[in-house]
Amino acid sequence: MTQKQLDESVAYLKSKGFDSPEIGIVLGTGLGKLVDIIQDPIVAHYNHIPFFPLATVEFHTGKLIFGSIENKKVVVMQGRFHLYEGYDFQDITYPIRVMHLLGIQKLFISNAAGAINLDYKKGDMMLIEDHINMQGGSPLAFKNVGKFGDRFVDMMEPYDVDMRQKLIAIAEREGINLRSGVYTSVVGPQLETKAEYRMLKLIGSDAVGMSTVPEVIVANHLRLPVVAVSVLTDECDPDNLQPVNIEEIIRIAGETEPKMIKLLSELIKVV
Repeated sequence: MTQKQLDESVAYLKSKGFDSPEIGIVLGTGLGKLVDIIQDPIVAHYNHIPFFPLATVEFHTGKLIFGSIENKKVVVMQGRFHLYEGYDFQDITYPIRVMHLLGIQKLFISNAAGAINLDYKKGDMMLIEDHINMQGGSPLAFKNVGKFGDRFVDMMEPYDVDMRQKLIAIAEREGINLRSGVYTSVVGPQLETKAEYRMLKLIGSDAVGMSTVPEVIVANHLRLPVVAVSVLTDECDPDNLQPVNIEEIIRIAGETEPKMIKLLSELIKVV
């Protein structure tokens, strides 16, 4: 990754009409319908954007969409990148840096995750208040990172407190059950063993997934306020574990999506 590459990506998007977005949004598995509420959308396919990776997961489309939600300009990633696709940490966080250079001032991230906390159930949403990185690396561990920001980034409060408080208030007002907890990110793509689920619980995880943490680290590197919400699509009870059903995971994420859209659209009004 070089500044020249980032500049070329940004120049292409500006030429398409991506004009000073205020808010960036990353959509997780099964949460693609948020794009239906974007007004006056302009679409850029990842394979047309210089130096952009390509989404290889069959249920992740690969589009960057610019438009308006609640009269604010947004840029939305419909389809994200993962380590398990064979990309490196710089690849999967490249779009965050591009959105920041386009002008975003806030970042909202969503994902689908498994519930480690057995008080949480399928279809619940969880506001991420902290995370554990178990992906074995960092998107900041490269030679010229100092050209892009501080090498040593403080992660005392990686998720913006103000936006978290606003989301909690919105959920209470709208009657949405919004849990909160610690998200652990693993490499995947295999799901966890029973022993791994027990370990994740012991170290303080409430949910587990395969994304988000690298994006949050880079947002903090850029001093970009970020907030993230997980849709809990399966229950990771090692004593009553069921075979994984990807179709069910996507279905549950889709059923929860209207509540996620409500949370996000109301948050956009007040940030």
